[in-house]
Amino acid sequence: MTRITTTFNILKQQGRSALVTFVMAGDPDYATSLALLKSLPAAGADIIEIGMPFSDPMADGPTIQAAGIRALNAGQTMAKTLAMATEFRKENQNTPLVLMGYYNPVFSYGPERFAKDAKAAGIDGLIIVDLPPEESNELTKFTDPAGIDFIRLVTPTTDDARLPTVLKSASGFIYYVSVAGITGAHSADSASIKQAVSRFRSHTKLPIIVGFGIKTPEQSAATAALADGVVVGSAIVEKLHTTQSVEKTVTFVKSLAIHS
Repeated sequence: MTRITTTFNILKQQGRSALVTFVMAGDPDYATSLALLKSLPAAGADIIEIGMPFSDPMADGPTIQAAGIRALNAGQTMAKTLAMATEFRKENQNTPLVLMGYYNPVFSYGPERFAKDAKAAGIDGLIIVDLPPEESNELTKFTDPAGIDFIRLVTPTTDDARLPTVLKSASGFIYYVSVAGITGAHSADSASIKQAVSRFRSHTKLPIIVGFGIKTPEQSAATAALADGVVVGSAIVEKLHTTQSVEKTVTFVKSLAIHS
């Protein structure tokens, strides 16, 4: 049983949804992002997404785009991102880690090598936003045997005809991009989220988490009540950037923590 499956089973027993937090590896530098990463579980993060910096992040809004550029300028590489996970695992063997980003850095690193090194670093899942099911076999043929979940994205425009193709090769959980657009954009209303989650649940038994545009404790709690988990990314990245403080960012994450 994977860490992701175990985590959702525990949360189900506790009667609550998951708080999934996103941080950009290497932003503003390696040491600071590692310190934040290590602090997130105690702040209430149930699953952590680690952004893989990329120079052309087409699905990301200004906040995460800027974070990726800062990380690259500070010398962040794929090897350093995997090293962060390795360091995290020295202290924490339970919290799932999911790498999120684009296929270009993975391709440049080498898919087979990436799968091997990600597994060794303690990575549990992948979200590759620009690798659709029809083209993902060149990576999943290495990550699937390694036991790394390949998490699929669904959107408001993913209709019932498209869903089976998307869900067929999904594992871990389903990430519902609740708005059409870039990260950190406007937020979806509760009614549309509820309707979408209900529709997706009729097609899969995997947990469904909701992300994009969730910035406040109130939005986090409201969304968590409708799904199996909620993702907060841009707001955390922005808090770290504006405060230049891991401590203040951790305090913000604590305010997002889902208790029931």
